[in-house]
Amino acid sequence: MADLTLETDGARTLGAPTLVESVMATIRQRIAARSLTPGARLPSIRAFAQSMQVSKSTVVEAYERLAAEGTIRSRPGSGFYAAGSLAPLSLAEIGPRLDRAVDPLWVSRQSLDAGDEVLKPGCGWLPASWMPQAALRRALRTAARADDVALADYGTPLGLPPLRQLLARRMAGHGIEVSPEQIMLTESGTQAIDLLCRFLIEPGDTVLVDDPCYFNFHALLRAHRAKVVSVPYTPSGPDIELFAQALAEHRPRLYITNSAIHNPTGAILSPVIAHRLLKLADQSDLTIVEDDIFADFEHTPAPRLAAFDGLNRVVQIGSFSKTLSASVRCGFIAAPRDWIEGLTDLKIATTFGGGRLAAELVLTLLKDGSYRKHMDLLRARLAHAMAETVARLRAIGITPWIDQPAGLFLWCGLPDGVDAAEVARRALRDNVVLAPGNAFSLSRTASHFLRFNVAQCEDQRIFKVLEAAMAR
Repeated sequence: MADLTLETDGARTLGAPTLVESVMATIRQRIAARSLTPGARLPSIRAFAQSMQVSKSTVVEAYERLAAEGTIRSRPGSGFYAAGSLAPLSLAEIGPRLDRAVDPLWVSRQSLDAGDEVLKPGCGWLPASWMPQAALRRALRTAARADDVALADYGTPLGLPPLRQLLARRMAGHGIEVSPEQIMLTESGTQAIDLLCRFLIEPGDTVLVDDPCYFNFHALLRAHRAKVVSVPYTPSGPDIELFAQALAEHRPRLYITNSAIHNPTGAILSPVIAHRLLKLADQSDLTIVEDDIFADFEHTPAPRLAAFDGLNRVVQIGSFSKTLSASVRCGFIAAPRDWIEGLTDLKIATTFGGGRLAAELVLTLLKDGSYRKHMDLLRARLAHAMAETVARLRAIGITPWIDQPAGLFLWCGLPDGVDAAEVARRALRDNVVLAPGNAFSLSRTASHFLRFNVAQCEDQRIFKVLEAAMAR
């Protein structure tokens, strides 16, 4: 955790914390974030005073107060130690507090908690009205006629065999040769990444992500206590020279990315970058998690790292939450064969059995042709919404990073001098949830960007609120 530098010139804004209070807050934050666990020794008074740039007497008083309230304990002749039971993990306390009002968890909370009156161009999913409601109801009626075991019993740890077989055939269409025994069903794409993080990394391990990248990658990796390092993303993939530099400098265990339709930029990985990326990964013993949940939004299939690699050091995940239903939780992991037993053990330990009923629903929709017809219509509808949204945004001075990409998302630059976080705060007062760029950027270099979900941008009020927020 980065050291906190404090002002020491004696001036203090009314209501601001004192130096002693700031030192105490830093210790509490480290305990909440688990960088100080029960029994861990605190830095010496001299060392902590130097790192905080305060006097030793300030640290002494802070430590004494924390000891008095029971947060830490003094051991004469030995020093101070974190005390008590382990504080509940607080993701909000991990990492910088900059832009806390619009951090990744803020975007998710605002979108998920929003009522019908709130417009959500910053969220990451389709409107419910865009989902195949009639087909879902038919599949539910079919499920209601299933036998008792399908309706009420646990699923097998790997998941419904016919669905895994069908997923293997679908992946073959993207050039990925995989057997059903290499596929494990999960409750979602998020659970798939969570299981892989449990399986592949330990607290303190380094993980590479794109900058910008899907903000929940940041949140999940924080929860796993990983050290996260980001590499700038370009319209054709990660900046390969900086990627190589990060490998040499940080020796990461894992790289998590979208290669088909990148979230949030909409970029597509080029074959040249894909090959160079895999060569670097092989040289550095790097494992790659390829999040492919937007695969079915493509008009023309893009290169897949898993196809080039043959599921050797690349593992691919997917789900149907974005295309079929966010309520029917069904995702999957396609991994090297010798990983499956270990992943299965983790799945049993964390969720016991699989969601069989959700898998049955997805299988029904994939087999009866409903899903294919739905996606054909959805791609056409998204292309129209993309063109409309680009035109409306350009009219108020907002410029797409890539002009009319496939899928849901537009990554857009704001006019010079306009801060996306402030625009998001102002828009929220008018019941519009936006997704400011720094929620996606570990380096916090995207303060003038917003991500727009074109499927959620049909209401003209969004653009009026946006224009007014930028003007203010």
